[in-house]
Amino acid sequence: MTIRIGVQIQPQHADYAQIRDAARRAEEIGVDVIFNWDHFYPLYGEPDGKHFEAWTMLAAWAEQTTSVEIGCLVTCNSYRNPELLADMARTVDHISDGRLVFGIGSGWFERDYTEYGYDFGTAGSRLDALGEALPRIEKRWSELNPAPLGRDGSGDIPVMIGGGGEKKTLKYVAKHADIWHSFSDVATLERKRGILAEHCAAIGRDVTEIEVSTAADTVEAAKPLHDAGATLFTYGVDGPDYDLAPLEKLVAWRDSVGA
Repeated sequence: MTIRIGVQIQPQHADYAQIRDAARRAEEIGVDVIFNWDHFYPLYGEPDGKHFEAWTMLAAWAEQTTSVEIGCLVTCNSYRNPELLADMARTVDHISDGRLVFGIGSGWFERDYTEYGYDFGTAGSRLDALGEALPRIEKRWSELNPAPLGRDGSGDIPVMIGGGGEKKTLKYVAKHADIWHSFSDVATLERKRGILAEHCAAIGRDVTEIEVSTAADTVEAAKPLHDAGATLFTYGVDGPDYDLAPLEKLVAWRDSVGA
C-alpha cells in the first residue's frame, strides 16, 4: 500500500474556530485523513479544559472540507447504541460524499464513563461488547435507506479498529477491519502483525488487505515503522494553536517516496 498521512486534531483546549481552521489548514497541506478523538474531557493538560464532542464535529468537518477523508481515531463503542452509531456514520458518510473512515475501539478513559453514566466494566467486558457491536453495525448498514456511499462509491465505509489485544482485538481486525491502528513500537508492531496474519489465515483472508496505521510525529519516527509494515502515519496535535509544521514534513516525505 502507498504511504498515507493523517493528522489527529485533538478537540481539546481550543475554541471551535481554532479547530475548524486547523482542519482547513491540514487539508491545504495535503493530508489524506483528518481525525479527531472520541472523548468528553481533555486527555492531558488542564483536565477540565475546553473540549468538544466527536461526531457532531465530524458532521461539520464533512461540510467544511472537500477532499480529505475524516474520522474518529477512534470512536468508543460504549458511548452509543451500535445501530444508532451505524446510522450516524452513514449520515456523515453521505454528508462527506463518501469520505468517512469509521474508526472504533473498545474504550478505556474511565472519567468519560463515570461522568456520563456509562458502565466502565472491565477491559475484557468492553472488548466483548465491541465484538458484539461490530456485526450489528454492519447489519444496520446493509438495512439503511439510503445505503452508505463508502469510499469511491463502493458502498463500503472503511472500518478502522484501534488496539492491540492479541486474542480479541486482532481477531476482530482480521474479520471486520480495512485498517488496523496500532499503538505499538516497531518491535511490537512486527510481532503483532504476525499474530494478525495468523488470525487472517484462520478465516482465509490475506493480511495485506488490511492497512496498518500508527502514530508518527516525525519522518524519522515514521521510517522504521514503515519498514515494519505501517503505511498510514498520523501526527497528533493539541490546541489551541495547532502547530502543523511537522505535518508538512511528513506530507513531503510521502510525496518523495511515492514519486
